[in-house]
Amino acid sequence: MSRAWTLAATVLAACSAVLPDAPTPDGILEGPVPGLSGQQLAAFLSGDGEFSRRFGPADGLGPIFVATACESCHVGDGKGHPLFNLRRFGRMGTDGVFDPMRYEGGPQIQNRAILNYISEIVPAGATGSAQFTAPAVTGLGFLEAVEDATLLALADPDDGDGDGISGRVQLIGASEFIAELARLELIFDDAEPGRHTQIGGRFIGRFGKKASAINLLHQTVTAYREDMGLTSDLIMEDPVNPQVGNFAGDDVPDPEVPSNTVSNVVFYLKTLRAPPRRNAESSEVMTGEVLFAASKCSRCHMASMTTGPSRISALDRKVFHPYTDLLLHDMGPELDDGYTEGIALPSEWRTAPLWGIGLAESAQGGRGFFLHDGRAGSLRAAIEFHGGEAAASREAFRRLGATDQELLLAFLRSL
Repeated sequence: MSRAWTLAATVLAACSAVLPDAPTPDGILEGPVPGLSGQQLAAFLSGDGEFSRRFGPADGLGPIFVATACESCHVGDGKGHPLFNLRRFGRMGTDGVFDPMRYEGGPQIQNRAILNYISEIVPAGATGSAQFTAPAVTGLGFLEAVEDATLLALADPDDGDGDGISGRVQLIGASEFIAELARLELIFDDAEPGRHTQIGGRFIGRFGKKASAINLLHQTVTAYREDMGLTSDLIMEDPVNPQVGNFAGDDVPDPEVPSNTVSNVVFYLKTLRAPPRRNAESSEVMTGEVLFAASKCSRCHMASMTTGPSRISALDRKVFHPYTDLLLHDMGPELDDGYTEGIALPSEWRTAPLWGIGLAESAQGGRGFFLHDGRAGSLRAAIEFHGGEAAASREAFRRLGATDQELLLAFLRSL
């Protein structure tokens, strides 16, 4: 062997010892849903680029903000780190009506600011304050494409079947802004009007910790403004700190994010693939799934749903496996932060989709932070926080032997 080949072999061996192996497809969350056309893939890639774009003051960032890029909170499209938790606050009135304190900068704190500006703090008088860890964003297009009728059929607000579980849909008031979001969604994506039907003058929410966003367009334009201080055609006002003055904003013309950028980011979120499974066929995982169902965890974390008609053929009438019912459930006093949105009680939370939860630790830097605010450092700890409607399932888990508990956890890690 020549000296050059010997040197090359030595270098390659050294690199393989230092550099990690490339991740396998089932170990990452990124990537488009299969079956996109060339034009759709181009829109997906454009949205991907905007999702990772880092903004500065010259681009319209702020004047107050939380992060400088979508990807700051959703690294690799995965679950966020508590370092970028969002803090929201409000005041519960004596009449039982929750006030988001918008006149005092609510409901969300922007804890960072551009140069020569002041960031926010929770104002005096707030009775509730909650932190939200950013969720993974994969598979959201499937959740959005579920028809309203499916969610209404799953709801059991009065516990009519007597099983102790009384999930209900979140309902968001039909302001001009909300009505416009629904109208745009129906024009550009719905093949048939199976979503955004009004119920008592309100729309069903399905995204966010308390399901306060009615669709991905709603989620996106709100995140641009509340998280990065960026205006769009749908929200033209910068967030400002009332301590500074209502009209003391940045000097960048609005809208700071054009409508085509918003559209591409929304399409990107719609067409991210569903989180991949791992070891689904192993006997341990399959046994754990049986134990998961026997503990009645699947009453809320439903394994399968079916999308309605969609103009995106990859999402059109597809069976998928999110492990959620997208309904609000009372989780008891342990998860009551005194804060709420829409019609949800402070102790009510939307059932978190469990797909992708087995990859959360890798997205969060090697250590897991679970539940709505990352307070649980392990899946076992997250189960222990489940009270209210989930208390019976928590007790069922506690009654399992150590081996069976580990099998159930192995199933969760496979999702």
